[in-house]
Amino acid sequence: MLTKKHLIIGAMLHGAGGNMASWKHPSGPADASVNISHYRELVEKAEEAKIDFVFVADGLAINKDVLPHFLNRFEPLTILSALASVTSHIGLVGTLSTSYTQPFTVARQFGSLDLISGGRAGWNVVTSPSTGAAHNHSQASFPNHALRYEIAEEHVEVVKGLWDSYEDDAFLYDRENDTYFDPNKMHAIHHQGKHFQVEGPLNIQRSPQGQTVVFQAGSSDAGRDLAAKTADAVFTGHKDLEAALAFYQDVKNRTKEHGRNPDDIAILPGIGPIIGETEEEVEEKYAALRNGVSIHTALNYLGRYFDHYDFSVHALDEAFPDIGEVGSEAFKSTTDLIKADAKKHGKTLRQVALEATTPRSEFSGTPEHVANEIERWFHAGALDGIIFGSPLLNDGLHLFIEKVLPILQKKGIAQTDYAGSTLRENLGLPFKQNRHTKTISKAGV
Repeated sequence: MLTKKHLIIGAMLHGAGGNMASWKHPSGPADASVNISHYRELVEKAEEAKIDFVFVADGLAINKDVLPHFLNRFEPLTILSALASVTSHIGLVGTLSTSYTQPFTVARQFGSLDLISGGRAGWNVVTSPSTGAAHNHSQASFPNHALRYEIAEEHVEVVKGLWDSYEDDAFLYDRENDTYFDPNKMHAIHHQGKHFQVEGPLNIQRSPQGQTVVFQAGSSDAGRDLAAKTADAVFTGHKDLEAALAFYQDVKNRTKEHGRNPDDIAILPGIGPIIGETEEEVEEKYAALRNGVSIHTALNYLGRYFDHYDFSVHALDEAFPDIGEVGSEAFKSTTDLIKADAKKHGKTLRQVALEATTPRSEFSGTPEHVANEIERWFHAGALDGIIFGSPLLNDGLHLFIEKVLPILQKKGIAQTDYAGSTLRENLGLPFKQNRHTKTISKAGV
């Protein structure tokens, strides 16, 4: 059961930031995406500020027109393992796809990160909707939307089963009696499913937090259902409070329908504010980012969500084109939102492309405004926490920590110290009990 009384706060680590022009801003290094010193500085600052976790996203295909950060960046588990060695409390969450990985390998990788970090690992489950990703993994095309989530559900089920291969006290290390472990506390999974056949057991012991925390990113109907069935936390994003409230209630209701306590899942929208000491400074930063992106670049960026559809064939200053079901099998929730918003507000293709490339978060503003908006959403019941990202990461995260966080702490909604040493403890989630220990315990009652 979620026991966290304060706002959960995560920080996105994405190179120089989440904008096409971020790398040009002088607040951070141009090579931030592959600069270990930059990442180490940010994560140490985040831990000093008592932020709950850092989050590293990923992608499996690129072309010359994608976000610069995507062209040259660390693989999540590698950089998180490096960051584990210079931190002691902050959670370390990374993205790994269920469409192009095997459950045994994923369970072993996150099991290792969890041990290296002392129980601070989190797995962000994604399904990778792109033709390029398929081609990079010896497949002609990616699975359709429904099939991707069907695979994902079974994949996560197998990984969780493998994480329970050993009971918590299986390894005795008793040299005197020549007993390394208790074989009665080792369990094979014997999984024979539609998409995976895995014998087990896993060749690594359980985590200090029981199991790695499972995050899920995806806001489509299938994504919400997967989260409700399997996730401990959900990474989502919304343009306004009304949409956030609807999503929050829907996922909590689905969680209950699947026989789980709604408090067992944390809803964490990503926010990407531009922060400035004054509104004028905010406007200057936003204008610099927007003016740093050409319309050609914006069209290519928009096309990524629609499996790299070529929007340049349409008139820029006419209504957003009707492209039918293009994108429905890719980033479905995002493309549905883009099309619905364009239709509702009568936006042109130019407007949609520029907004998609350089979105203007309603959280943007002075430190007081950012803190007040977070508080408003928190008290309205639209979130359990936030994942902070920024178009200008170095500038934005420093300002958030130095200017916004103290306001949230003064309001009494942000923590001033960690609750424990594992990610589950710091998210307000209980230790994950081993299914075999629970089964034996129940049998012995």
